[in-house]
Amino acid sequence: MRYAIRHVTRFEYADAACFARCNLRLKPILWSGQTLDDYHLSVEPGGEIAPARAQAGLANVMRLVVEKPERELTIESRARMTVDRPLPMPAADDPTLAEIAAWARDSRDVGPASPASYLFPSPHIPLDRNIGAWCAEELDPDRGALEAAIALAQRIQREFAFDTTATLVDTPPHVAFAQRGGVCQDFAQIMISGLRAAGLPAAYASGYLRTLPPPGAPRLVGADATHAWVLLWCGDRLGWIGVDPTNGIWMANDHVIVAVGRDYPEIAPIDGVVLGSGAQTMSVSVDVAPLEE
Repeated sequence: MRYAIRHVTRFEYADAACFARCNLRLKPILWSGQTLDDYHLSVEPGGEIAPARAQAGLANVMRLVVEKPERELTIESRARMTVDRPLPMPAADDPTLAEIAAWARDSRDVGPASPASYLFPSPHIPLDRNIGAWCAEELDPDRGALEAAIALAQRIQREFAFDTTATLVDTPPHVAFAQRGGVCQDFAQIMISGLRAAGLPAAYASGYLRTLPPPGAPRLVGADATHAWVLLWCGDRLGWIGVDPTNGIWMANDHVIVAVGRDYPEIAPIDGVVLGSGAQTMSVSVDVAPLEE
């Protein structure tokens, strides 16, 4: 699949903001199964943009500095992507969850994609006894990794309600779990918390889900917005395998990874500091359109 992606974020300030310093994580990373063919980032009415070193996670970070007073700021990210990612298929020779946990503990890899970096609780995805026990019902140590991963994702999709009013961006996983509702971020965090409780390396993936469904198919939840899902490390042979608990599906050609981290704050699309005395409003528009052959 080839996609044209447009991600526009608009800020409006009640009083002119006199200074802004932001981190932008909008350019998709290099990842297995996807290629960035073209990319353009623009800021209106203007500002200084320069590459910045990523402090955590796998992300392309740009630093935006606006030093003159502005009442509005528009950040537009445009990308053309080619995604050619095989659909994972559970097989009899898949490693078991017990094997994966042991391999991750023994790993000496200290790189950004090291499984050891994603074994432990993170600031916004702590371990929770109730979440761990609930997820453990699908995570028998002798079960094949891919079979267990999709089973847990599909259970979350079945038993949790997608409700955009149920949670906020900083709602902790245990709250969404208790009310059995939330959005893609909540479902990803619940699944990651359960996987890590079982000693498995799980990462938070942020990116896009295609806007237009195939002919005759329903629209997938999470389109027209940034999306979140889960990556489970399945050993050196299989690598990181993506599962989407919001829709109960694998990460394949409908998903575009922008950034990967331990939790959302590490790879938020935009964060930073704005100096001003008035209120701020923000609107986000995302379009992921398949290109014609």
